[in-house]
Amino acid sequence: MFLNKIKVFSANSIFIILIFLICNVVKSQEIKIIEGNALVTDGDSIKIDNKKIRLLGIDAPELRQLCFKDTIDAVNVSYMCGEISKQKLQNYISGKKIVCEYTNLDRYKRILGLCKFSCVLGDADCAKFSLNKYMVRSGNALAYKKYSKKYLEDQEWAQNNKLGIWAGEFEEPENWRKNN
Repeated sequence: MFLNKIKVFSANSIFIILIFLICNVVKSQEIKIIEGNALVTDGDSIKIDNKKIRLLGIDAPELRQLCFKDTIDAVNVSYMCGEISKQKLQNYISGKKIVCEYTNLDRYKRILGLCKFSCVLGDADCAKFSLNKYMVRSGNALAYKKYSKKYLEDQEWAQNNKLGIWAGEFEEPENWRKNN
């Protein structure tokens, strides 16, 4: 009789623990939203209300990263492609309210977000491109294939049109971070 009570107690305990774990997994997959005025920290990161947001699925050149391109006057001229990437994102979102959807944080506790303009009802062109898509399609970030294949067509379009970093030579940001 005593062993039966222990078995029932153990089974109930395991059941309760499983329910708790399942609820936490489901809760972590809920889509959360953060919105407000954004501060650009680099070509693939912003801050809203002091919360760091990494644009999901893209990888932009680092702020100190150099890229190379030919100019009218010289061949293989270096330029601060990471700074330019940051400036392009700043110019794109200047004065606009941003809304980001997310489910997860990265290993640095940053929000991994899909971000776009907060639109007024009826403004069909407002959110045509997410910030994520814009940065890849304009050639100022790469599709971060390691984490998402969502922006591969946009990257191909930028590459074919020699936009941004595709106008010259560059080291992929992930490799640049490893080497510097």
